[in-house]
Amino acid sequence: MSSQRAIVILNRGSGRQNGDQAETTIRNAFARHGIAAEFIHIDKRNDPKSAAHQALSRGDCIIAVAGGDGTISGVTSVMVDQDRPLGIIPQGTFNYFARSMGIPEDLDRAVDLIASGESRPVHVATINGETFLNNASIGAYPAILKTREGIYRRWGRSRIAAYWSVIKALIDFRTTLKLTIVVDGKENTLRTPLVFAVNNAFQLDQMGLDGKDCIARGDMVLLVAPDTYRFGLLRHAIALATGLAKPHTDYEMLCGSEIDIRMKQRKRYVARDGEVSIMKGPYRLTRAASPIHIYVPIAAKEAVR
Repeated sequence: MSSQRAIVILNRGSGRQNGDQAETTIRNAFARHGIAAEFIHIDKRNDPKSAAHQALSRGDCIIAVAGGDGTISGVTSVMVDQDRPLGIIPQGTFNYFARSMGIPEDLDRAVDLIASGESRPVHVATINGETFLNNASIGAYPAILKTREGIYRRWGRSRIAAYWSVIKALIDFRTTLKLTIVVDGKENTLRTPLVFAVNNAFQLDQMGLDGKDCIARGDMVLLVAPDTYRFGLLRHAIALATGLAKPHTDYEMLCGSEIDIRMKQRKRYVARDGEVSIMKGPYRLTRAASPIHIYVPIAAKEAVR
């Protein structure tokens, strides 16, 4: 690779290694390829978007991000209009985006992949202009994520803790959304506790759901939970988590390239790739105009992610 310098945007709070260990491992992995790694840390004063702008300002070098799906999503939102490839070093709990691209979860192997220099364009989706790689949701799922952060702080990050947060949040969840959903011009009026848009065929497969053909066409999948009492919602969530969900019983699936969601509430919590923020409605979901470029294994260059 022509460049001998890498800027790594590192979320020190992600992953099972502490921040110092992760930084040392990544630095040494790049050094084996003759590449000097510099780090930009994400913390309370520096979010992923700001860090990405800082990395771009440092001239011609490799840019990589080490963190979970939410951190990666924040960085890619800045990289959409840049003709610069981005390296992914997975450091999260589930790492859906990296796994969908065939990127190893081992830090050393992920750096080896970046050093190889192979990249491909990847189309991302947006909700009200904000990008997401895997999913965006309104309703119960943002509540789950807010509960999960409290559990992570107390018990540490793990998939078991993540699953427990689902149970805990849904037992207390009581909100039903009254929505008008327009998918490619077709209008649906319904009541539901959760809408969940998916832009990643790999995640659908992990959930035991159809929809890969929809993603392959460049569309998004919208999952709509049935309007039910809270323990019914928990039952549907368990069915989805275990891959046993049944269409028309545990969810309805809509597919389209442009999705509009309207409701009376002016603002709601919206989850994008595991990060929660308040957004104003109505909510418009579509594909970003430009792709991002990601370092990937050769085998992943043509695959549906």
